[in-house]
Amino acid sequence: MRLRWRWCLMGIGALVLIWLVNWAGYQWSASQRLTAEKLRHWAESIDLARLHGAERERALRQLADWINALPYEERRRVRLDGFWTNWFAVMTESERAAFLDATLPQGFQQMLAAFEELPPERRQRALQEAMRRVREAAVEAGRLAPGEPPPGWNEELQRQVTMHGLRAFYSQSSAQTKAELAPLLEELQRLMQSGRLFRGRPSP
Repeated sequence: MRLRWRWCLMGIGALVLIWLVNWAGYQWSASQRLTAEKLRHWAESIDLARLHGAERERALRQLADWINALPYEERRRVRLDGFWTNWFAVMTESERAAFLDATLPQGFQQMLAAFEELPPERRQRALQEAMRRVREAAVEAGRLAPGEPPPGWNEELQRQVTMHGLRAFYSQSSAQTKAELAPLLEELQRLMQSGRLFRGRPSP
């Protein structure tokens, strides 16, 4: 009987040890996980204007890589928060273009082509739904007052895109405008990929 209890206690101890190891591993993994807040702290610790040559290229590549590595919700927080615009302000035009190309979501050009094929009423509905979602996220993040349009967007731009197409508008926009519209365009891509636009009214 005593031997049986000893084996039982050893088994319980082993299970507790396994649980503790798994819990410690989970905590360590969570501490290493990249978030928008961690990216903010890193970006604010670096003065891009003081960097030159290979060091500057490495910092820009690191920022783009980490933005791409974020989950969608965290990436949207980064884009809406705008802390990286301090970097954008001191980039050269070629650096801005390279940064925007590097951080475009996969399949973005295909989305632009698919958007062009939609009838005007579906384009308008898609833009309105994407604007609503981005606006709600910006208000929740404290970056926008209720009722304001998403950053970099207004009704006139919406009318131009609806009538003339998103691809032409995007290709003719400045790097600054493209950066401001990034949250809206990525949300629009998610809507297009979900198929909701082709199944009636998108759900919230």
